[in-house]
Amino acid sequence: MTSIVEAKDLRVHFSTSGGAETVKAVDGVSFAMNRGETFGVIGESGSGKSTLGRAVVCLLKPTAGAIRLDDADPYALSGAAFRKNRRDYQIVFQDPNAALNPRMRIRDSVREPLDILGEGTRAERNARAVAVLDRVGLRAEFAERYPHELSGGQKQRVNIARVLTLRPKLVVCDEVVAALDVSIQADMLNLFADLQREFGLTYLFITHDLGVVSHISDRVAVMYLGKFMEMGGADDIAERPLHPYTEALLSAEPVPLPSHLRSGQRIVLQGEIPSPISPPSGCRFRTRCPFAEDICASSEPEWRELEPGRYVACHFAGQVTKGRKS
Repeated sequence: MTSIVEAKDLRVHFSTSGGAETVKAVDGVSFAMNRGETFGVIGESGSGKSTLGRAVVCLLKPTAGAIRLDDADPYALSGAAFRKNRRDYQIVFQDPNAALNPRMRIRDSVREPLDILGEGTRAERNARAVAVLDRVGLRAEFAERYPHELSGGQKQRVNIARVLTLRPKLVVCDEVVAALDVSIQADMLNLFADLQREFGLTYLFITHDLGVVSHISDRVAVMYLGKFMEMGGADDIAERPLHPYTEALLSAEPVPLPSHLRSGQRIVLQGEIPSPISPPSGCRFRTRCPFAEDICASSEPEWRELEPGRYVACHFAGQVTKGRKS
C-alpha cells in the first residue's frame, strides 16, 4: 500500500512560560499510515495523542524529526503550495460546540471553507454545503439554524460536513465521539465508516476508548507520555497485547457482565501519568509498571518489530500475559 503519512522520530515540544522548562508532548514517534486505512491512537489523557494529530495536519510544526504528507515535506513547500497541500489534511475536534461560531448559521459555517478558497459562485457554494449536510444526515432545514438549536451529535455532524466540503484525503478524528451520548456514538462511528468507503478517506482516529478504536480501526498505536508503547493490527492488540500498558488499558474496559462471570482481573495502575516536562529515565512507563526491573530505569527499550506488523517498546515484550510475567 501507498503511505499517505510518514513520520520519523517526530517530536513536538513546548516551552513553559519564561522558557525555563520544556514540555515533551510528542517525543520521538515513528509510523506510516496507508492510504484508505483507519489508524487508531489510544492512551490516557496527557499522553500526547491530540498534539500528534495536530502535527499530522500541520497545525503544529514539529520541533524535530520529519513528517511527509503524500511523500512531500509540507514545510519545504512555498506558501501557496503549503496551503494547497493542507486542504487534503483536515481535523474534526472533540468539542463540537467550541468548533462552531455561535453567530453563524449552519449553512454559513459549512460553506466558510469554500468562501475562503473562492470556489464557484455563492449559490454553488450554498448548494454544495446543503448537499454535504444531507450526506451526513442533516436535512436542508438545519442549514438555516444556529448551533444552539442543535444537539451535540448534530453539531458534530456539521463539523464533519464542513471538513468534507474540501474533499480531503485524510481526516484526523480527535476524540470525536467522546462528548456524545453513548446512545448515538454507534451511529456516528457507522457514519465515519460509510464516509470512508464513499470518499476513500484515510482516518487518524484518536481516542481513550479502546472499544471504540478497536471497532473502527485497522491498526492501533498505544501512546504513553509522548511515545508509542505498542503498535499492530486492531484485533491483535485487543486479543493479545504485548506491552503491560496495553494489558492494563484492556483490563480497564467495562464488561457488561456480573463480576463472577468476567474472565479477566483488572490491572490497576498505581499513581498518575508523570509530567511530560520531566519524564522518567529509561522506559517511561516503568514508574507505574508492575513488572519494572533495574534495566527499565537505566535503559530505554528499543522500538522493535517483535512479530510481523507488531511493534513494541518493552524489555519484556510478550512476557506479560493476563497480568503475569512468564
